[in-house]
Parts: sequence; C-alpha cells; structure tokens
Amino acid sequence: MNEGSTIFSQLIAHASRDALDRCIRRYRGNHRVRTFSCRDQFLVMAFAQLTYRESLRDIEACLSALPDRLYHMGIRGNVSRSTLADANEQRDWRIYADFAQGLIAEARRLYAGEPLDLDLEHTVYALDATIIEFCIELFPWARFQKHVSGVKLHTLLDLRGPIPAFARITAGNHADSHILDVLTPEPGSIYVFDRAYLDFVRLRRLNQAKAIFVTRAKKNQKLRRIYSRPVDRSTGLICDQTVVLAVAATAQKYPEQLRRVRYKDPETGRGYVFITNDFDLPALTITKLYKSRWRIELFFKWIKQHLRIKAFYGRSPNAVSTQIWIAISVYLIIAIVRKRLGIERDLYTLLQILSLSLFERIPLEQALGSPDFADIENPAANQLLLLDL
Repeated sequence: MNEGSTIFSQLIAHASRDALDRCIRRYRGNHRVRTFSCRDQFLVMAFAQLTYRESLRDIEACLSALPDRLYHMGIRGNVSRSTLADANEQRDWRIYADFAQGLIAEARRLYAGEPLDLDLEHTVYALDATIIEFCIELFPWARFQKHVSGVKLHTLLDLRGPIPAFARITAGNHADSHILDVLTPEPGSIYVFDRAYLDFVRLRRLNQAKAIFVTRAKKNQKLRRIYSRPVDRSTGLICDQTVVLAVAATAQKYPEQLRRVRYKDPETGRGYVFITNDFDLPALTITKLYKSRWRIELFFKWIKQHLRIKAFYGRSPNAVSTQIWIAISVYLIIAIVRKRLGIERDLYTLLQILSLSLFERIPLEQALGSPDFADIENPAANQLLLLDL
C-alpha cells in the first residue's frame, strides 16, 4: 500500500474499481455525464457515510473547504449540492446494489472460516426485516400506515461474520414471508427466522430444496403428535416430538412430518415452541440456533446507529435506495479491510477512527491497528510534570 495515499484512498482501494466500472456500464450510469461520474458519486456518498454528514449542504461545505484533497480522494468532478442531488435522483440505484453484491461475495469468502457459537459444519443464516422510517411529510410515497412512512430492509445474515448474504429493499407493507420467494435455498444450510415467516407453502419449498429451517410455532398452531423422544428436563427442554399439521387445509400445504421442541428458559422462565424440518440435530441445539437469530437484530441496530440511513440526502425512491446500498457497501468494505489486515477491533471502533482520520497519510494498518500505549508508571525522563505531588 502506498504510504503517501490518504486513509480514504487506501480504504476504497480494497473495493474493486473494475467491479464498480462494470456495474456502471451495465446500467449506462455515465451516459451523457461530463463532469460528475458515478464513481465520483460513490466516493462522495462513501465520504458522507464515514464522516457522518447530515445533509447535502453539509457534504458540500466539508468538501469545498478541502479542494486540494478531492483529487487524492479519487474525486475528479466538481462537488456541489445540486450536482449530487441530481446524481442521487437520476443515477440508477441498481449500480450500487450490484456493486454491493460483489462486496458481499468477497466478504463472505473472507469470513467463511469464522467460528460459530455452535459446533456445526452447516452454514447458518438468520433472516429478518427492519423498517427504516421516514418523515411522512417529506416521503409521502413511502406511506404504508396512516401515520407511518418508510421502507423495509430484508436481510439474510450469514452468522459467520456476520455478513449479509442477501439484502432487498421493499415497500414498508411488504409481507416478510414473501421474501422467501426470491431466495435461492442452499441444500444443507440452516435458515433461522421468527413467526413472521411461518408460511407452510414456502416452508415446504425450503424442505424440498433440502434446506433446514428453524422457527417458532404460533400460539394457536394445531399440531398432532406422532411420537416423542426422551429429553433432559434439567436443561430446560420440555419435549421433543415428531408432529404433523392437524388442520386439513394447512396439512395440504405441508403434508410432511415436522419436529416440535418445547423449551423453558431456565433464566427467564419464558416458554418457547420451535418447529423445524430437521430430525438429526440435538434438541438443545435447535433452541440455541433460534437464540443465535438475535445477531441479526444486533446487525440492524448497528446499521441504524452507525450508518447514515436516518438522515437522507434525497427524497425520491431512487435516492433512498442509492443511499442505503452505498451504506451497506461501506459496511462491507470496512468488514473486508478488517479481515484482510487482521485487525481485532470491532467495526464500531474502526468507524470512529475513520471518521476523524480520512485525510491522514499513514498506512491503513497503522491507523486502524491497536495503538502502542505508553507505560504511565515509568514516564519519559524529559516529560515535565503538571503537578508535583
């Protein structure tokens, strides 16, 4: 890595320029563009993400104050509020969605060897969705309830990382279970999700694809027991049963046998009923798999707290999708850098460091690596004391 490059340039260098160029050409992103290219747009929006800019005016003010630094950031076009606004409104958001898919593939490859909390050889995914809310007066097109406006971000999270293996933005009222229609199940992989995805037609497709699912049963779910297996009740397990759907109409949708595991959390005393199509894993592992689903909740919380998807730089559907996909791309680039450089710090800490040091000209490893702390018990001999106590 060139030590004369800025930290921002070194960071962006970990994302393939050729891959972005291919996405731009695929959607003719630079057609009739003279001065502010799609790459310029991506770099400016990535800068806004990393430095927590709140508005187009904020972005323009910061970059116009550092005109000599733009070239070293890789930005060749003139950055103005109107130019960036037009780019976000008009440039196809699919450019950055496709680019993010390439980063997802690279990040998953790097994190493939990460350990799971469970001793499993399977790939384990958590599937869930979160609402990104907007001001209803500014985004009336995104209204999905009387007083609520927003879009829904569906994410399939590979729990080795965790890295999003799939993401899609839909209307806020899009049913969670319908996202199963666009997933391509991987045979032998485990999919963990909550009761919002309990659609037996779609679950049967997962079963037919030789994929494993783990979810919770609804409170009024009618199941008929075929036989029971012995369980160790001291672990919190109540029963481990083979069952079938008891209601004829529902049984037509999923005629195969299912497994029901009842569990009472010894710490909280709360009871759970899990259903799965796997009959080989230990019953306690089924409960732990569902517990691991909370990592996707932490992922959504992290994304909302630390990336710019609350303050938006445009109001159209295209501008919103562009910003969300670039935010996801920034998350993935930092995750890739963290793994490639062998950095032990968490992503939140790396974001904080980057927000203050993008224009420094030091090696990226040095900026993001653990600092060498001085021994305060043995201060340097030439260090003056503030107070002589």
